[in-house]
Amino acid sequence: MDKVRFEELSLSLMGKNPDEVLKWFLSNYKNRIVLSSSLGLEDQVLTDMIVKIEPDTRIFTLDTGRLFYETHELIEKTCLRYKIKMEIYSPNQHEVEQMVLQKGINLFYQSVENRKECCRIRKINPLKRAFAGSDVWICGLRREQSVTRTDNKLIEWDEANGMIKLNPLIDWTEQQVWDYIKQNNVPYNSLHDKGYPSIGCQPCTRAIFPGEDVRAGRWWWESPESKECGLHNRKK
Repeated sequence: MDKVRFEELSLSLMGKNPDEVLKWFLSNYKNRIVLSSSLGLEDQVLTDMIVKIEPDTRIFTLDTGRLFYETHELIEKTCLRYKIKMEIYSPNQHEVEQMVLQKGINLFYQSVENRKECCRIRKINPLKRAFAGSDVWICGLRREQSVTRTDNKLIEWDEANGMIKLNPLIDWTEQQVWDYIKQNNVPYNSLHDKGYPSIGCQPCTRAIFPGEDVRAGRWWWESPESKECGLHNRKK
């Protein structure tokens, strides 16, 4: 898609609600659009919306090998609830083994560089395989989630993957997300009720304290500006 067409599309959908945006994309990019789900609240909302519009849409998640039991449990609950077959992508066994051999099982605590290498092997590389054949990536980013996401837009061009990145909930508040979850009885990770607003790999996630930012429990030993795994790094 050229720059002019991309900007025209962005303007035409500006101000539309998530359901309207999803309907347009699911209709115009049928079989070339995919939801990448982390099983977080936002992605569970999007799963519910998508299944109601086009139940055959591809939905996948990344099993890094370090997820919480509760996350695996939610995968099963979600598949049963919506009668879908969520695709599960795992990291390359050889890459993981070599990384652990060279730098240790919990290398990510030693440096930001090590943590990003772990994320690359366990998340980014499998993600690229999952994107094969797709032109649009649906994702659950919201601007209020963290300082690294305040500039994200409804529709973006993902240079790293050569595809459109769609953020239908970009303007939603956390309260709007929870309202939708409750009103539509959407299944969610039980850890959210135990002080975990943002959930990733078990060694890199902790519950937050009252008054802390919702992303404070992710890679808590790092500065807020570095708290992305690489999946959502923006390249202009």
